[in-house]
Amino acid sequence: MFRNQYDTDVTTWSPQGRLFQVEYAMEAVKQGSAAIGLRSKTHVVLASVNKAQSELSSHQKKIFKADEHIGVAIAGLTADGRVLSRYMRSECINYSYTYESPLPVGRLVVQLADKAQVCTQRSWKRPYGVGLLVAGLDESGAHLYYNCPSGNYFEYQAFAIGSRSQAAKTYLERRFESFISSSREDLLRDALFALRETLQGEKLKSSICTVAVVGAGEAFHILDNETVQGLIDAFEIVGEEVPATEEGGAADEPAADQSAPAEEVPAPMDI
Repeated sequence: MFRNQYDTDVTTWSPQGRLFQVEYAMEAVKQGSAAIGLRSKTHVVLASVNKAQSELSSHQKKIFKADEHIGVAIAGLTADGRVLSRYMRSECINYSYTYESPLPVGRLVVQLADKAQVCTQRSWKRPYGVGLLVAGLDESGAHLYYNCPSGNYFEYQAFAIGSRSQAAKTYLERRFESFISSSREDLLRDALFALRETLQGEKLKSSICTVAVVGAGEAFHILDNETVQGLIDAFEIVGEEVPATEEGGAADEPAADQSAPAEEVPAPMDI
């Protein structure tokens, strides 16, 4: 991936107006395991793949709690994500101590983006090689943001990042119009279906995924494995049986919704 002298320093512009080191950091996000977020008016659901590198090791944590009303899912360098989640937690505590109220989600996202942007203008720093899906609930409602290593941030109705995320985004793009009015259970179902699309035919099990929820009257928390497995069994989220499970929710296009992403998996790195 070496591109001559213009990618040796994060502060060096190429003649085409590009910062290659920042682009490499964004590429690191695509190499990480998939993370998915989707929101309704009252709830936000985060889900991630967390397969262990070896049968002898535990998996890396991919979803972190920042405050009672905010959580984050990461894709990319886990160590960078852990440091940024600690920063978010510190900012939430400081704001709560000073103003005696929860930190607005949008304000935290801007602070996080500013912190990432500084690393694109200092020759002695490198960009954070992690993308973050920030889920939260405040006075203005439920929010889902994506923070990029470049310092950009975007608010989404639903989004997926990481390896093979394009298949999940294809699923989410077909159904996102219904998310705003979805119930908590419907969001969980769609999150698990979208997560299954990133597994490239592998069976979805609670041991290889993490799911978290925050919503009205419900503090941010990570669901335990038994609860997640119960949801998977209840929704019958298994490879070949998925088209049949969609008949109840979307009778007009059940087969198309589930068969198309499987065909698009060979191009997993487009994000």
